Amino acid sequence: MKRVLISDKLSEDAVEVLKTRGIEVTFEPGLGKDPEKLKAALPGHHGIAIRSATKMTAEMIEAGTDLKVIGRAGIGVDNVDIDAATATGIAVMNTPFGNATTTAEHAIAMMLSLARQIPQANESTHQGKWEKSRFMGREITGKTLGLIGCGNIGSIVADRAQGLHMKVVAFDPFLTEARAIDLGVERVELDDLLKRADFITLHTPLTDQTRNILSKQALAKTKKGVRIINCARGGLVDEEALYDGLESGHIAGAALDVFEKEPATEHKLFGRDDVICTPHLGAATTEAQENVAIQIAEQIADYLLTGAVTNALNMPSVSAEEAPKLRPYIDLAGRLGGLAGQLAPGAVTGVEMAFAGTAASLNPAPMTAAALTAVLRPAMREAVNSVNAGQLAKQRGIQVSETRTETSPNFGSTVSVKLTTDKGELSVTGALFGGEPRAVRIGNVRLESNFAPHMLYVQNKDKPGFIGNLGKLLSSKDINIATFNLGRAAPGGTAYALLAVDQPLDDDTLKALSDLPQIDEARMLSF
Repeated sequence: MKRVLISDKLSEDAVEVLKTRGIEVTFEPGLGKDPEKLKAALPGHHGIAIRSATKMTAEMIEAGTDLKVIGRAGIGVDNVDIDAATATGIAVMNTPFGNATTTAEHAIAMMLSLARQIPQANESTHQGKWEKSRFMGREITGKTLGLIGCGNIGSIVADRAQGLHMKVVAFDPFLTEARAIDLGVERVELDDLLKRADFITLHTPLTDQTRNILSKQALAKTKKGVRIINCARGGLVDEEALYDGLESGHIAGAALDVFEKEPATEHKLFGRDDVICTPHLGAATTEAQENVAIQIAEQIADYLLTGAVTNALNMPSVSAEEAPKLRPYIDLAGRLGGLAGQLAPGAVTGVEMAFAGTAASLNPAPMTAAALTAVLRPAMREAVNSVNAGQLAKQRGIQVSETRTETSPNFGSTVSVKLTTDKGELSVTGALFGGEPRAVRIGNVRLESNFAPHMLYVQNKDKPGFIGNLGKLLSSKDINIATFNLGRAAPGGTAYALLAVDQPLDDDTLKALSDLPQIDEARMLSF
């Protein structure tokens, strides 16, 4: 039975989702705040569902010896060491859409509150004051809103802002002109946004490239009287520079839901009339919490039970609908990768995947990942699987490519793996027969063979007596042949044989085979 640990406060609906799917659940919502207890609890669990309190560091990931998946209920994964998870072969998933609307609405609410000084006016009125002239606000109609980041949340903010009759400009390196037109926003460079925006709101993850994107230098380029809203991630705004800008009067106000260090119980920005602060409430609505909890539970269950991959940050996505169709082809690609990897001469420098017929219409990434895993596994000391195979190949300078063709000669659908090495090239091709994987070609030689745990590969001269001599030697060693498949390039030329045998051949038997006059090479393969 699969086991999942929930170490942060999640809706109990998530527990029910997992249990309904037949998964055993350990529900300890306060565990993430105690690293030592968390480390001790991780072994034996195949998945973990977290929010922001649990820090899945490299040390925690190493402790989770049985982990297959880390699921973050929410969008931010800065509390997960994705590189360490990938290297260990653990999938990392989040729920980027479950709280997008809630966070966008909070940003709009913060902008309106900032423009009209609503929190300050509320506090003053509760104190029995009637300071109508003190709280002179600003209209947002006709003003320019600058979006830094125009992904899931940013695009919703843009839509809401346009409904408020604002002009929206956006800076996002991944925003295409066509997408900008669809959203009704103007795509601009960052410097242009800084000069033009009356309000600036941030909706980008925290990375090395975005850290302090609103730096002292950037804030100095903004329009005098600008107002800053950050409901994304602490660290995107240089808080010292923001304070200085507020002090000088260049920045009219700021609304912050996130801080560089959280929980932020003390801060020099606190207590200012021109600053509104909330305690990381962007995703804190009943609807959002329910959505992300249920979504991450379903994603974890799908991955552990069916192999479906949704919203993964370190491996290709495979929908629940795709998974059953892909599974036999993933198996085929893995077997072919294993065959090619065990036969290829020298160190692998390139892997070329070719998909034809039905296979060409499917998502190629999982098939390529399966083949890479099998190619790399014999030469790797560290664990390799579909999560980290691409990363490991890249680290070793292995070039990976894919080609697709609509039709497949001789077969309805084929998958091919071609390896380039420092000593030459080798290609193998396979197809499905009744859903079962078979090799159908080695190089340019047609050869149909199933896959078995123990297989004998023989390259030989196509001459009479080969089969008899081979069978006689194996019989003398009490080696039983389960299947025997032959192929040749031309009469009397090079031929190949793939035999399924009941047990591996020892070194002495392999040497005896290699010494037979017709045999050029003999080796054991395992699958």
